[in-house]
Amino acid sequence: MSAKPFLDTNVLLYAYDRQAEPRRSTAAALLRALWQGGGGILSTQVLQEFYVNVTRKIPSPLPPASARAIVDHYCTWQVERNDCDTVLRAAEIQQRHQLSFWDALIVAAAAQGAAETLLSEDLNSGQVIAGVRIVNPFRTNDPDVCALLGHATGESG
Repeated sequence: MSAKPFLDTNVLLYAYDRQAEPRRSTAAALLRALWQGGGGILSTQVLQEFYVNVTRKIPSPLPPASARAIVDHYCTWQVERNDCDTVLRAAEIQQRHQLSFWDALIVAAAAQGAAETLLSEDLNSGQVIAGVRIVNPFRTNDPDVCALLGHATGESG
């Protein structure tokens, strides 16, 4: 993968949920690889959803101060802000592709950020929506995922 991928909330969340094996290990390895490669793309929605879920919804929630520090850390990545244009584009994507509005907003933010790929287990892997290809990061045999994980271990991919 040459361009930075956009990450859906679930990738971040699994990395910090100790009871989510084996997805936790895969998500943590992907995030390490992205940090080594210059980061990924997130949106304000992803950061908001992550904060709420990591402090309230996982089996062992993080303290709010710890969650804030993690969000602050990821704010050094490219963060797409959802504005009126993003919301309107999401509404079009929702209607055209029969997605939930919130999933469409993730896709719209990924497109806005010029991501070629969106790492998410919530959408159909391999589908291209608004010019962004969906990749399930937990299908570790996917060539894009293998390339990222290979980068994390120093292998070529």
